[in-house]
Amino acid sequence: MSPTLQAESERLARSWERHDAAMLRDYLVADVEDPRLNVQSVLSRHFLSRWLIGDRFEALAAEEIRFAAILNWLLRLSKEPGLDWGAVRHSLRAGADNADGIDLPAFVARGFRELPRVADGVRVPNYLARVLERSAPDGRLVWPPTELDTFIHLWREALQNEPTGSASVLEPACGSANDYRAWRRCGLARLVRYTGFDLSAKNVANARAMFPDAQFAEGNVFDLPMATQSHDFAVIHDLFEHLSEEGLSRAVAEVCRVTRRGLCVSFFNMEERPDHVFQAVEEYHWNRLSMERMRAAFAAAGFQGQVIHIGTFLRARLSCPSTHNSHAYTFLLRRQAGQE
Repeated sequence: MSPTLQAESERLARSWERHDAAMLRDYLVADVEDPRLNVQSVLSRHFLSRWLIGDRFEALAAEEIRFAAILNWLLRLSKEPGLDWGAVRHSLRAGADNADGIDLPAFVARGFRELPRVADGVRVPNYLARVLERSAPDGRLVWPPTELDTFIHLWREALQNEPTGSASVLEPACGSANDYRAWRRCGLARLVRYTGFDLSAKNVANARAMFPDAQFAEGNVFDLPMATQSHDFAVIHDLFEHLSEEGLSRAVAEVCRVTRRGLCVSFFNMEERPDHVFQAVEEYHWNRLSMERMRAAFAAAGFQGQVIHIGTFLRARLSCPSTHNSHAYTFLLRRQAGQE
């Protein structure tokens, strides 16, 4: 590893280590980052499940995407003060498209109308009705863990008879087991051999404390201590935007080097633009990445596949009019034949 990348690695580690361990444990699993309702986290779980067990649960996967979209709509709406949730509930029951001036999107009304339903032999409850029924008298929307955990329980039921798996999954920049928590609770972690690593010693300590039987280590994406194609899959969330130009190139090369079959890569700050925009912010970067340049970088390393713009994906699937981040993209890639 070059001296400049070593220095960058040290700066990145400092940027995380300055934070309190409790904050690192909690902040990337809350609000829109909650892996139970974050669409990119949901897609990463679907990516792995399709590789591992095929397409037997496509209807359930589609229902989970709808669940994430509806709960994200509720989350945005809940930040408006003084909302009459009773009026929202009444209007949805009546089939109206408006509740005292609040537009009720068609995909929300359709979900309310079509639930509960059975998907791939699993009963999906009307979680939207249940959340609305628990709204507080002062206008707050109460988020019962039982409803946020709806698909955690449904996937656990669906996967309960699947045999323990041996496919190896690597998660660089895993944080405090941010997404692994949902994998563990929904039964997906049992189907793989997981390794997570992070630059932050506090993140690794948090992850080990929660899951002492899982494999977590301090690690540097610029210099992975793993053999070539030693892992079947890699799942990466929100990493590449924080790297320098040299660091980005090296990280892509290293992740592709150690991955044998498939990659799921989530980006939070990407555009269809010709070039990357690199912007240093204190100890790290906050870049806007070029979709085409990133796709080309992975292709040069032997990986090609589907590029998903999250907003477009939700509009096409559900006619969902908006998402919390218009710059979110997920790449679902596989190693091409002849690139082994």
